[in-house]
Amino acid sequence: MAKKDIDWSKLGFAYQQTDKRFVSNFKDGKWDEGVLTEDANIVISECAGVLQYAQTVFEGLKAYTTVDGHIVTFRPDLNGERLEQSAARLEIPVYPKEKFVEAVVKTVEANIDYVPPYGTGATLYIRPFIFGSSPVIGVKPAEEYQFRIFTTPVGPYFKGGAKPITIRVSDYDRAAPHGTGHIKAGLNYAMSLYQIVDAHNQGFDENMYLDAATRTKVEETGGANFLFITKDGTVVTPKSDSILPSITRRSLMYVAEHYLGLKVEHREVPFEEVKDFAECGLCGTAAVISPVGKIVDHGKEICFPSGMDEMGPVIKKLYDTLTGIQMGRIEAPEGWIKVIK
Repeated sequence: MAKKDIDWSKLGFAYQQTDKRFVSNFKDGKWDEGVLTEDANIVISECAGVLQYAQTVFEGLKAYTTVDGHIVTFRPDLNGERLEQSAARLEIPVYPKEKFVEAVVKTVEANIDYVPPYGTGATLYIRPFIFGSSPVIGVKPAEEYQFRIFTTPVGPYFKGGAKPITIRVSDYDRAAPHGTGHIKAGLNYAMSLYQIVDAHNQGFDENMYLDAATRTKVEETGGANFLFITKDGTVVTPKSDSILPSITRRSLMYVAEHYLGLKVEHREVPFEEVKDFAECGLCGTAAVISPVGKIVDHGKEICFPSGMDEMGPVIKKLYDTLTGIQMGRIEAPEGWIKVIK
C-alpha cells in the first residue's frame, strides 16, 4: 500500500473521511468484540439517548510519523483512562482502557495510508466516542450504546508559525462546582459554542472562564487548559475539580520538571495574579501549546511581556521538547509512545 494522494501541505483542521472505522456495541449488559467497517454512517432511533439527553462522551488523540519512519500514538492509555472516567460520570458502560488502546491501534492500522509523512506538520487525528443508541423517553440512561473510532488527516494547527492570540474573560460559566467540567462530555462543549462564536464576532480568539462559584479563579477555555510562566521561570497550571485533566498539560508539566529542570506548580490561580505572569499559553491535543499575548477583561488589557509576535522563551522550550518527544527526535519517558508500525 502507498500513501493516499493527498496534498498534506494544504490540509486544514477539518473532517475528511478515511477508509475504516471501529465499531463496538453494548447490548444485553456487555460490549461485543467490535469490527472495522467501511460504513461511515450511523443509523439510530429518533428517540436515542444521545439525541434526547446528550448521553455521549469522547476523546481526541493523534497518530504521527516519527523521524525514523515509525507510526505512533502518544499516551493512548491516558485517553482510555479518561474515557472510562467520563463514561462512568454519565452512566455510560465503561469501555475498558486496554480494549480502547487495542481499538485505536486497529483503527490506525486500517487507515495507515492516511498518516501524513514526517516533516509535513500534518497528523492523523483519532476521535473515539461513545453514545446512547437505544430509545429513551423518560429521563434515564439508555440501555444500549455504541463505541466508535474514526480517523481524519489534519494539517498543522499553526500554519506559518504560532502567533500569540488574544482572549477575553467570559461573562458565562463553563462548568458548575461538582458538575461535569472534569470529564470530556459533548454537553460541555455545546455549552461553550455560543460564547466562542460571540468571542470571534467581537475579535477575540478564545474565552477565559473563571470558576463559577466565586468568579475569582482561572479555570480553562472550554477547549484547552491554561499554562502560565512566572517571571522567575516557574510553570504554573490552574487546579480545580471543574477543569478537564488535559493529557497534554500533564505531559508538559513532566517535561518542564524532568527535561528542562523547571519548577512546576499545579494550584489554584487567582485571576488577580494573571497580570504578574511573564508568559501564558493554552495547551491541548490540537496545537500542543497556543501562546497567548493578551487577555482582555471587560476593556482592561493584560499584556504579557512575551508579546504578540512569537511564543515566549519558556513556552517555546516546552513546545519544542514535547513535540520532539512525540516525533521521535527526543527520547520519550517509558510508556509514553505506543508504536503501531
